[in-house]
Amino acid sequence: MNYNGVLLAFLFLVIKLNGLLCANTTVWGVGLNPVVVLPARYFYVKYNEKITNIKNFNILINGKTKVGNNCRIWTNILDRKDSSFIVRYKLYEICYEFNILVEDTKAHRKHVNNYYKGPIYPDDCSCKKMSISSWLANAECKTDIIQINSDLGQFKQIDFNKAIIKMIRLFQKNPHSISVCQYVVKNNLIFRKCYGDYTGFKLFMDNLLLSLSRKVFLPDMEFFVNLGDWPLSSLQNKMPIFSWCGSNFSADIIMPTYDITESSIENMGRVSLDMLSVQGNIDKTWSKKIQKAFWMGRDSSKHRLHLVDISKSQPHLINASITNFFFYKELKQKYGSGKKPISFFKFFDYKYQINVDGTVAAYRFPYLLVGDSLVFKQESDYYEHFYNELIPWVHYVPIKRNLDNLVELVNVMIESDRTARIISLNGQKYARDNLAPHNILGYYLVLFQKYSRLLVSTIEVREDMEEVKDAIPPEHCDCENSLHFKMEL
Repeated sequence: MNYNGVLLAFLFLVIKLNGLLCANTTVWGVGLNPVVVLPARYFYVKYNEKITNIKNFNILINGKTKVGNNCRIWTNILDRKDSSFIVRYKLYEICYEFNILVEDTKAHRKHVNNYYKGPIYPDDCSCKKMSISSWLANAECKTDIIQINSDLGQFKQIDFNKAIIKMIRLFQKNPHSISVCQYVVKNNLIFRKCYGDYTGFKLFMDNLLLSLSRKVFLPDMEFFVNLGDWPLSSLQNKMPIFSWCGSNFSADIIMPTYDITESSIENMGRVSLDMLSVQGNIDKTWSKKIQKAFWMGRDSSKHRLHLVDISKSQPHLINASITNFFFYKELKQKYGSGKKPISFFKFFDYKYQINVDGTVAAYRFPYLLVGDSLVFKQESDYYEHFYNELIPWVHYVPIKRNLDNLVELVNVMIESDRTARIISLNGQKYARDNLAPHNILGYYLVLFQKYSRLLVSTIEVREDMEEVKDAIPPEHCDCENSLHFKMEL
């Protein structure tokens, strides 16, 4: 047996899947693998001591165009204030002779020095499509997801011709309060027809499907997307409707919210709040945070108004304020004019965060978890796609629906700072490991893959459907068929 060959193969696998451990530094993440095309690629660097200085690291990501010019690449480093940082980079053209270097200049060690012959494609090029299974494997995404299994387990099979009849009946009963789009994906092309008065949110689903179709071969399928916040499919009348929010009294198939979906596909783009940016924009460490619970937002539920009342009676424990009155304008005089919003990143100047429902689940929950504060989460009938993977008192502190025990629990956590810190770190770790942009795209791919297998009706583009097209491919998208890479230590 060629033991040297086996050892080299093993080392390559360890480096590829888990990053590189060298001296006191670990480097890992999906961005080290150029096969995985993302809006912004990213990887992580962890220095296994309490104190590190990013300035001690030399991070270089570069490449050449086909004609030998330097590739246009935007690199951004986010300090997570825990001896680790995120390196993310965005390609603006096809790159060759691509190199990722992570070097500790103080210790004179190269922790990663990866060379890829190329071509390496930017996200806006529809060049390097692969099967869903290959993409998920390369991105190291999980494929056995509790929420997907539960949602799809409601259906033995789906005949979409029958589903359309049910959906039309529901829409005819509620023509002004329901807005939905019917999508067909056929031969990796996307078509839709929308119903309702408010269909602007179709852009979120359009952009997602277009983004995925540039990366993988989507299965032929047909489905409805609910464009509103409230779930539509009842437990008594189940229909294959995809929704951004679920509830204990509905049977919709749950997707990641439009908010975290958009931030995932616009990463390092026009959206500034995303799961990676939050981690790199927290100023205060745990010991220096303000020892109060914080909340700020719209008046989209009476629970939020009640929270403000509690805050007024306990200002030394809770800082809660309404920024804008829309749902309860008649109470504006009682609560005063809306408070000027602050940057979401400044929320984490406070040691404790409060997550309270709005009209449905509060879609800020992922961002609160990934920050460096302890989250108090209100009991709710509504949920997002990841809620059932969280454990109360492990990842967050649960509070009653009526908030009656909020003050008591804030006091308990103040007195039990070590426990509070452990719970906050557990929640943060879950969000880091499961709610990064590639996890969100991976969730959709697993959902679509498994959903498509339930369809028994013929998938055809239906009458009056409009094709959803990507913009004209940029001039720099001169696709080639192969991608070769090697790794140098």
